[in-house]
Amino acid sequence: MAKVKKSFEEINERIRSGKAVVLTADEMSDLVDEVGPAKAAREVDVVTTGTFGMMCSSGAMFNFGHTTPKIKSAQVWFNDVPTYAGLAAVDAYLGATEPKEDDPLNRVYPGRFLYGGAHVIEDLVAGKAINVRVKAYGTDCYPAKNVEMEKTLEQMPYAVLLNPRNAYQNYNCAVNLGERTIYTYMGVLKPDGGNANYCSAGQLSPLLNDPLYRTIGLGTRIFLGGNEGFVIWHGTQHNPNARRSDNGVVRSPAGTIAVLGDLKGMKHRYLRGASMLGYGISLFIGLGIPIPILDEEMARYTGVRDKDIHTNIVDYAVDYPQSTGKIIGEVSYEELRSGTIRFNGREIPTSPLSSYPLAVEVATELKRWILEEGFTLGVPQHPLPGPRS
Repeated sequence: MAKVKKSFEEINERIRSGKAVVLTADEMSDLVDEVGPAKAAREVDVVTTGTFGMMCSSGAMFNFGHTTPKIKSAQVWFNDVPTYAGLAAVDAYLGATEPKEDDPLNRVYPGRFLYGGAHVIEDLVAGKAINVRVKAYGTDCYPAKNVEMEKTLEQMPYAVLLNPRNAYQNYNCAVNLGERTIYTYMGVLKPDGGNANYCSAGQLSPLLNDPLYRTIGLGTRIFLGGNEGFVIWHGTQHNPNARRSDNGVVRSPAGTIAVLGDLKGMKHRYLRGASMLGYGISLFIGLGIPIPILDEEMARYTGVRDKDIHTNIVDYAVDYPQSTGKIIGEVSYEELRSGTIRFNGREIPTSPLSSYPLAVEVATELKRWILEEGFTLGVPQHPLPGPRS
């Protein structure tokens, strides 16, 4: 029997004609187990993936509209959260991790970080009005020096989610071998290896279903915060040369993507601000990527199981902050998702910092978009940088 070989164009034509077969990543894993990758590749056209986790390297770009008289903004605050205003007159970039101006931070330890950029983004998507405060030095063409106003997302002429690093391909499992409780972006870690936290949707995670980035690149259409988005380049800290298993899956943090989407069409359910005790602020994002099954290899990749995906165990008391590079163990996502792992001779509890049920929901909704709304695949105009041979 001839080998399976499909193109993006052929798959998109099947989507347009209503003939495409689409499975979520967990459904594909079941099918590959049942019939093997070769037959699965013949039967399936697209596999949808999903993740819902903290993505700190996120933010939004706004144009909040000209005022009367006009102002050339030098400093801008949204609900007292500073933005970056070193752009054009009424443009501003709001970072998800930016705290409120008067936040005590960790001066009262551990800090609570109750409100910041991510919460502003959440409030806007939820339909709430925010306070916009602007200061300027004044020019002949932009004479105003102070402006304060209320704005909703719909009243902003321009608002896009613009994230430099999302959808990390695998990530550390964090423990604390120190003598006191520590507060990290991986959550609260008990002393003496008392618990382990992880952050990945495992077999549902987008870049773990295309480990060599064969189908993902500049122009890939994605699910982003409940709306259509795009991959616009590889993300910051993209590291395709991380150590890999024989199945091609990375065993440590590796690939990342930079993404963009229209904030006005996004949904509150899939964009949530997070306050991390003792650490800071982050943004939970629902993100999903459709993976075309071009051939048997792609079917095999999308058939990956949590038991086949391993990650590093890293000490966040010393080795992570001091950047020693030391790895103190390895563990599979099947073990992590069981709720306990065996570490240092005893069973310790594990906790996810990403929601598997919401990752399933993202993948399922993206599947519905394709089957019911004719959401076609974006053909990558430039691939993500892959591993060196």
